Amino acid sequence: MWEKITQIWKIKDLRNKILFVLAMLVVFRVAAHIPIPGINLENLKDFFNSNQLLGLMNLFSGGGMQNFSIVMMGVAPYITSSIIFQLLGMIIPKLEEMMKEEQGRQKINMYTRIATVPLAILQAYSMVKLLENAPKPIIADMSFLNLAAMLITISAGTIFLMWLGELITEKKIGNGISLLIFAGIVSRIPSALQETAINFSREQLMNIGLFAVIALITIIGVVFVTEGQRNVPVSYAKRIKGNKMYGGTSTHLPLRVNTAGVIPIIFAISLIMIPPMAGQFMVRASAEFIKNAGQFLIDLFNNQLLYGAVYFILVFAFTYFYTSVVFHPKQIAENLQKHGGFIPGIRPGENTSQYLQSTVGKITLAGALFLAVIAVLPMLMKSTTGLTGMVIGGTSILIVVSVAIDVIKQLEAQLSMRDYDGF
Repeated sequence: MWEKITQIWKIKDLRNKILFVLAMLVVFRVAAHIPIPGINLENLKDFFNSNQLLGLMNLFSGGGMQNFSIVMMGVAPYITSSIIFQLLGMIIPKLEEMMKEEQGRQKINMYTRIATVPLAILQAYSMVKLLENAPKPIIADMSFLNLAAMLITISAGTIFLMWLGELITEKKIGNGISLLIFAGIVSRIPSALQETAINFSREQLMNIGLFAVIALITIIGVVFVTEGQRNVPVSYAKRIKGNKMYGGTSTHLPLRVNTAGVIPIIFAISLIMIPPMAGQFMVRASAEFIKNAGQFLIDLFNNQLLYGAVYFILVFAFTYFYTSVVFHPKQIAENLQKHGGFIPGIRPGENTSQYLQSTVGKITLAGALFLAVIAVLPMLMKSTTGLTGMVIGGTSILIVVSVAIDVIKQLEAQLSMRDYDGF
């Protein structure tokens, strides 16, 4: 490991890329601590601590939401926009065709960026209105000019983070958006450990030990599932061109247990936040029916059992959904057939496509169950042991470990590429 770190540091181009990415993450963390004026931060902190849903939203804003910073919405509007266009790609044939071509994907990325702007304004307005109705006053001045200034600032902060994320992605040291979320999660650990140390007592020793064991088991499980794959054997028929013979080799097609990564959890969180937030707006309506419906939604999602069950089902379903979006067995079967490849015992073409579809469906079951359990892990801990206060939950660990593995793989790929250049 130290040899690779030394090797990375000696390569000037790679070293400059890493330093640039670190500099962008520092810029992000500085922006996350610049609060918008006129906010009671103490009341805001109490409000977030009392609401689990807002805690999930704060996770994907990188902690900026709890500070009501200029980047308080984080990259959530951009993620929402990406989800919308991925869903539309499955419904609209023209978008589906565009997704298969490089130029088409670039256009869809442009549309995603454009759609992020109105979504950022809408989500910022929803959040400001939600905080306006908090039990303790959070926003002192809610005049039209102050509200407009807040919305413009928050939306500009989201666009700024989207730009930072794309700059990081261009350096090929991990995905920029994922790294921003990663930085936000990791930045919370020192303050949480400091708070634990200040409030430490012998009675808490058992809790801390249990949390440490669970965190270690979760990390091992995340690495195991993230790296897990099913190798499908592939053979290539011998072909004669001129006086030379080609093919006749055997290789394998890797099918990942968790093809979808952390995307299903992000999708699920984006959806599960909608009903209770809608309820917060509905309770302010003048019509009694709408007000009662809004209160019903709030009470419904305050039920931890129902909330956990819905969250579990959404993560499970989105794992299969996103796997179907990114994995195309028919296309893989066609490519194998074009190049003279076949799976032993399976006829090329439609039979190969069906076999790949069936195999992926079976191994995705394990990945979907794992992701769903990880997502509801804090709730399971609370209900079974009565313990609360985990420094970071299962979702956070999954994101941190997955992003770290992705960064390591991309660094190793760049090192290997430079080795080939040397040869």
